[in-house]
Amino acid sequence: MSDSEFRGLRRGADYQFGRGAGAALFPSVDRIDITHTSSGRPRQVHADDGRIATYATDGRFVLGLAGGRRLLVTFDAPAHRVVVGDESEPFVREGRNAFAKFVQQADPDIRPGDEALVVHEDGDMLAVGRAELPGGGMADFETGMAVKVRQGTDS
Repeated sequence: MSDSEFRGLRRGADYQFGRGAGAALFPSVDRIDITHTSSGRPRQVHADDGRIATYATDGRFVLGLAGGRRLLVTFDAPAHRVVVGDESEPFVREGRNAFAKFVQQADPDIRPGDEALVVHEDGDMLAVGRAELPGGGMADFETGMAVKVRQGTDS
């Protein structure tokens, strides 16, 4: 991987998730493995702890569990987090979607379509996925999917 490609990945992560995300997701060029599409565009980013992210066709990162864990320790709560309690914890951990009626709190800056970390009220990460509702209103909704879970920690 070229140095400019590595800097571009970091810059894109900082833009999408906030300052510091690039360094958290991609600590050094020699500690990550990138697969490319046939056209040479980055596709999957892996490290020893698993898939960090997929570089989607729209230029945004789609988080893997390894990437979610890295963001969880980098950013203070409530950044990027959707918090659920004991009632939905086993289901979300299995990879099932997080529903609004079980959301206790959420990062008010989350917008529909953003990558989200679904965490238990005790702080453990349960899953990564795509927000379907705005974070500022997730806890107010009684029905509907809050986060479309892509991968749970037990899946």
